Amino acid sequence: MHFSIFTSVSHAWRRGVLVTFIACGAEAVRAKTVSPDPSPAGATLLERFVVEGREADLVGAATAASQGLVGARELEARPWLRRGELLEVIPGVVITQHSGGGKANQYFLRGFNLDHGTDFAVTVDGLPVNMRTHAHGQGYSDLNFVIPELVRQVEYGKGPFDAAVGDFSAAGAAEFRLFDVLPRGIASATIGENGFARLVVADSTVQAGGATTTYAVEATHDDGPWEIDENFNRFNGFLRHHWRAGAGEFRVTGMAYRGTWTATDQIPLRAVEAGAMDRFGTVDPTAGGTSERAGMSFDAKIAGAGGTTQLNVYALRYRLDLYSNFTYFLDDPDEGDQFNQRDRRWVLGASSSHGWTGTRGTTTVGAQVRADFIDEVGLYRTAARRRLATVREDEVSEASAGVFLKNETRWSPWLRTEAGVRVDGYRFDVESDRSVNSGERTAEIATPKVAVVLGPWAGTEVYANFGDGFHSNDARGTTVRVDPATGEAAEAVDPLVRSRGAEIGVRTTPAKGWVSSLAVWALTLDSELVFVGDAGGTEEAGATRRVGLEWANFYRVTPWLALDADLAVTRARYRDAGEEDRIANSIPRVVTAGATVQTKSGWFASVRLRYFSAQPLVEDGSVRAPSSVTTNLRLGWRGKVWEASAEVLNVLGRDNYDIAYFYESRLPGEAAEGLADVHFHPAEPRTLRVTVSRSF
Repeated sequence: MHFSIFTSVSHAWRRGVLVTFIACGAEAVRAKTVSPDPSPAGATLLERFVVEGREADLVGAATAASQGLVGARELEARPWLRRGELLEVIPGVVITQHSGGGKANQYFLRGFNLDHGTDFAVTVDGLPVNMRTHAHGQGYSDLNFVIPELVRQVEYGKGPFDAAVGDFSAAGAAEFRLFDVLPRGIASATIGENGFARLVVADSTVQAGGATTTYAVEATHDDGPWEIDENFNRFNGFLRHHWRAGAGEFRVTGMAYRGTWTATDQIPLRAVEAGAMDRFGTVDPTAGGTSERAGMSFDAKIAGAGGTTQLNVYALRYRLDLYSNFTYFLDDPDEGDQFNQRDRRWVLGASSSHGWTGTRGTTTVGAQVRADFIDEVGLYRTAARRRLATVREDEVSEASAGVFLKNETRWSPWLRTEAGVRVDGYRFDVESDRSVNSGERTAEIATPKVAVVLGPWAGTEVYANFGDGFHSNDARGTTVRVDPATGEAAEAVDPLVRSRGAEIGVRTTPAKGWVSSLAVWALTLDSELVFVGDAGGTEEAGATRRVGLEWANFYRVTPWLALDADLAVTRARYRDAGEEDRIANSIPRVVTAGATVQTKSGWFASVRLRYFSAQPLVEDGSVRAPSSVTTNLRLGWRGKVWEASAEVLNVLGRDNYDIAYFYESRLPGEAAEGLADVHFHPAEPRTLRVTVSRSF
C-alpha cells in the first residue's frame, strides 16, 4: 500500500475556553519546599496546585450548562472497580464491561450505547484515546494505560458545541490532565478478594532551574469472580519531564501499557435459569486477549504580547489481539464460533492553537492533524486461539486534517456569545485481501457552533447552545463492495456522519459551596451505521433523535464534607421507524449520588450510589434489560506519612447485569438454528479490597 503523507486530526479536547475554566477553578491549596539540589541554583520553592473541581464556580467562564471539571481531590476519594470508571465522575456517564478487564469498557451517555467510544471523544493531555478503523469497534477507547494517581483533573463537555473538538464528539468529550509535578511521592499496595493485587510507585524530582521529572510504575493482577480465572495482568509506565524557558512552558511525556487476560464473555440467560451454568461461568474458556500501547508526546505553551500559542506533537504504537465468542456454536457446530480481531498500527499527529484577547473577548484559531498507519486490521475464525480461516484482512491508511476558529465576545455585563466553526477533511486508503473491497475515499465536513450566555445575575447564568458535530465511519466500510462473511454485494457507507445538537441550560450557586446546573438538550444523527468488527461488515441503523434533561449538583457542606447528586433522563428513538423505534441499550434514566468525608489527617470515607434504569434490547421494546443499583464504600485513615483504607464494592451484593443483549446463539445439543435469548455479563459480586500507602 502507498501511504499518503497526509496526517490527521488528534481528537483533542483543546484548551480553548476550558483553559479559562482551569484558571477559575484552580486553588493553590499548599506550597511545598523542595529539598535543595546540591548545586547553588538548586534551592527552589515550588507551588503545588490542586484543582478543586466540581465545587469551582464556573459562572462567568463556562459557555454551556453541561461543561465542567473534576479535580484530583474528588478522584482520590472515590472507590473504583475498573479503570474506565474514571469517566463516571462525569454526571450521567455509566461505565460497564461485557468481557475481560483488558478490553475497553462499555460507555453510556445521553441515550447512547457508545459501545467502546464511538460518539464520545477522549484524550489524555492531547493524546487521542479513540481508535478509528479499529479491529473491534469504531472509536475504541481503552483507558487501561491511565494511572489514576497521576490524574490532576478531568475536563468534560457534552454535545457537539466546542469548535476545538472534532471526530467522535456527538455525545461529548473529555480530557484527562495529568500532573506535571505530583503533590507527593507515593508507594501503594492493594490486595483484595478474587486474587486482586496492585502495586504503584510514583514521584516527582526537581532539578536546577525548577525543571521537574515525574515517573510512575503500576502492576495489577486480577482473577475476578469468574469460574475461569481472568488472570488479568496490567503493567503501566509513565515518565514526564517538564520545564520552563523564558515565556514558554514545555513537557515531554512517555507512556507505556501492556495487558493480558482471559475473558468471560456474556452468557445466555437460558443456561443460567436452567441451572446448566453458573452466572459467573463461561461457554468458551479460551476467550481473552493481549493489548499494548506506547506513546511519546511533546507539548509547548508560549505566552507573549500577541497571545498564547500551544503545540502538541505525538506518536503512538498500538497492538491488540482479541479472542471472542458470542454465539458459541451457531455458525460452526464442530469448532465453535470463536474469532480473533487483530490490530497493528502507528498513530502520528499534532495540534496547535493560538489565542489572543481583544477589548471585548478572546479569539482562538487552531489546526489538528492525525494519520493512522494500520499495518494489519484483521478478522479471523479461530478455535481455542488457533487460526482456522481469514474472514478479512486489510491494510489501511487513514488521514485527516481539521482547522477551527472560535470567538468569545462579551457584548455587555450580562451578554456573552461564542461563535465557532471547524472544517475537517479525511482521506481513506484501504488495501484489502479482496481487491474488490480495496479503494480510496475522501470526504470533508464543516460544523458550525454558537453559544449565547445571559448573566450572571445573583450567581446565575443561562446558556443556549447550538452546533453540529460528526463521527467518522470505519474506513473499510467506505470502500466495501462485497460482504466478506457472506460473499453478497454490499453498499459502501458515507465516510462522515453529521450530528446536530441543541441545549438550553442554567448554572447557579443557590448557597455557598453548592453548585447546581440544569440542561435540557436534543441531538439528532443522520445515521448510526457502524462497522461491526465481529462480522467484518457494516450494520445498518437509521437516523435517530435523542432528547433529555440533566440536573447536576455538588455541595461542599463543610471543608471536610461534600455531597453530590446527579440525574439524567433521556428519550432515544429512531426517526421514521413506526412503532419499532426503540434504540437497543439506550438507558432512559441514570442517578448517581455520593457523600465524601475528607480530612488532612485522621478518618476519611466515601459512599457512592449508581442507578440506571431498565432499557430496551429490541426495537419494539418487548425485551428489556433489568435496572441496576450499585453501592460502593471506601473507609480509611491517614497520618502524615501512612494511609490505610478498605473498599467494599457492590456493598449490597446485588446480582446486577453489567450489560445485556438479545440475539441468537447455540449451545451444544441445541437445535441447529439456535435460540434467540438475552445474553448478559454479570456485575461483580460484593468485593473487599485493602490498600496501604506511604507518601514521601
